[in-house]
Amino acid sequence: MTIADNKKAFFDYFIEDRYEAGIVLEGWEVKAIRDARVQIKEAYVTIKGDELYLFGAHISALPTASTHISPEAIRTRKLLLHRKEMDKLIGKVECSGYTLVPLNLHYKGGRVKCEIGLAKGKKMHDKRATEKDRDGKREVAAAMKTNRR
Repeated sequence: MTIADNKKAFFDYFIEDRYEAGIVLEGWEVKAIRDARVQIKEAYVTIKGDELYLFGAHISALPTASTHISPEAIRTRKLLLHRKEMDKLIGKVECSGYTLVPLNLHYKGGRVKCEIGLAKGKKMHDKRATEKDRDGKREVAAAMKTNRR
């Protein structure tokens, strides 16, 4: 079940490969995510040493769940992957000009997972072509809908 999607990532990047990662969260963050108080539109994945971190994900604290602590809405959260996957991703990012972007947050077995994508940036003309294709599909769908009636 999807919690939050990053639609902007598909507009700004060509997604080459996808990986599912766990996230290290605090209790109040899990409660806020279950209440859908999360936004990953401006988030990205950074590399520190040989670890991956989710930076810029905004999780708004619930007023009832976080009374005894001072929650940070935007903090760096560690991503959990297998060592082989992590080494492969770090190598591609450092050598090949790829970047890592979070695509969505979802539940898997009661745990919150983050799907990250290995992506290459789009140029402005690629973005225009994507927008043109999307508008064309929307017009075709509208025409089909009116023909059915």
